[in-house]
Amino acid sequence: MSVEQFVRQIDAYRFGTGVALLFLAAAYSPVMGLVLSPVYGSLPAHIFHVYGVAISGGAGWFLKDHIQRRIGRTAAYILPVLAFWTPTLQYFLMQQSSKLGNPAGPVITELFGYYPLVLLTVAIAGKQIQSALHLEGQGEILADHVPMLSTYAIYSLGEHIARFILSYAIGFTFVFSRAGLQFVIAILYAVIVPRTKLLLLAIPSLLFTVTSDVHLGGIGAANSALQHEGYSLLARQESYTGYISVLENNEEGFRVLRCDHSLLGGQWTKSTPGYHPKVEDPIYAVFAMLEAVRLVEPDHGAHRVDADSKALVIGLGIGTTPAALIKHGIETTIVELDPVVHKFATQYFNLPSNHIAAIEDATHFVKKAQKAAWPKYDYIVHDVFTGGAEPVELFTIEFLKGLSNLLKDDGVIAINYASDITLYPTGLIVRTIQAVFPSCRMFRELEANNNDNSDFTNMVLFCKKTAGSTITFREPTQADFLGSKSRESYMVPKNEMDASMFATIPPAGKRVLVEKELGRLHKFQDRAALEHWEIMRKVLPDAVWENW
Repeated sequence: MSVEQFVRQIDAYRFGTGVALLFLAAAYSPVMGLVLSPVYGSLPAHIFHVYGVAISGGAGWFLKDHIQRRIGRTAAYILPVLAFWTPTLQYFLMQQSSKLGNPAGPVITELFGYYPLVLLTVAIAGKQIQSALHLEGQGEILADHVPMLSTYAIYSLGEHIARFILSYAIGFTFVFSRAGLQFVIAILYAVIVPRTKLLLLAIPSLLFTVTSDVHLGGIGAANSALQHEGYSLLARQESYTGYISVLENNEEGFRVLRCDHSLLGGQWTKSTPGYHPKVEDPIYAVFAMLEAVRLVEPDHGAHRVDADSKALVIGLGIGTTPAALIKHGIETTIVELDPVVHKFATQYFNLPSNHIAAIEDATHFVKKAQKAAWPKYDYIVHDVFTGGAEPVELFTIEFLKGLSNLLKDDGVIAINYASDITLYPTGLIVRTIQAVFPSCRMFRELEANNNDNSDFTNMVLFCKKTAGSTITFREPTQADFLGSKSRESYMVPKNEMDASMFATIPPAGKRVLVEKELGRLHKFQDRAALEHWEIMRKVLPDAVWENW
């Protein structure tokens, strides 16, 4: 059979319907990750997602004939009803996230709605495509395998297209929000599938979604659910690094910036009468400790003069460290990937406006800065953490060498790394840092807890690029603290760690992290993200995470 003959015999309507249904199910795949990430974290939401899709899709293909014989056209009529009920079922399940646990919670949540939707969509779309191709007379192999491979290829293409579009469009309008996308996909299912009275079964779900789903409503709806926990939502916005929001604790008096199931930072909002620091007090000690980069003594000559110094900050958060550097009169450049994070840091956390903002990927910025031969920096602060996981591409030897090229010969870099120090990636990253910056001292935020098998912590490495340099901190003055009691308590690093604990390379391990081997760390990132999820559930109440 020629290609022309093959194309001519295809039933265009059936084939088009099958393709459209597969594209909808495929588009729902990245949307499910977005829906689950504020409750379970971006990495845990994906641990078993691919396997679940493969199993449910495979089951749909192999059961398509059985489903057609048993319920016929009714199977297609069920699709839009199931699509409308999926957000409602998952809403109630996510309210039980602390009981379901992680990573079981995401799997169970997808079992009620999305996986059945994939199964039924593949069964119906697969049958449509198989019927449309008319390959029965071309041999059993072609008749069986071409429709199956076509179904898989169409679904995969749809998923890739959806991921690409969402990476740019998420948060652009309500339609491209997490809750909005679920609603739009359900409507499209109803448009593609012939209308039937069964669609009336979706009305209760629609009524609940419109009246009671705090994710679909405005900030007022979310605050009605959060007020019993003593919290209020000040702002929120979807963005391509995660779900970003500003939360206020009305009882204890602090404000935090949230990204998915993690916190990018926070500051105290209540203070005693007469207490007026020049910068706000952070709620986490590590952000004050990063400012000790100013206290590191030069190897030669007098102390650095703030007004003559330049600083580069990779990763903004709420802007605690860069705000202090700016207040000291240091020319500060901030590299932040997410414009929403920069906007909220400015509007809600008093980030001073007199800084140089580079809203772009840090790897692109560093490459561009090296080619442009920009003036080098006295200080570099490397502080990146989003969505419950470190972006490990910013800890590769290639990226760190780029930072080294931007640092003055006698400059200082402070690198914050948050993870379980008992896991392989921590040692790998410490060795990588030391390979680029041979003179380092390392401190953890809090004292070690020897009662646990795991040890998730923030640790800061203060390093110089010259071998044989010494890392010594000068005695701080009152001016260094900017009138902040928190900085008086936490700026000077205290809990020093022995870097030699990471010197031993485990069997099959690597000495340093290179770009082409980032995939080796995924399973360790998943484990660290699960540990971080447990920690975050102790920091804020379950209802705050669940009612994002």
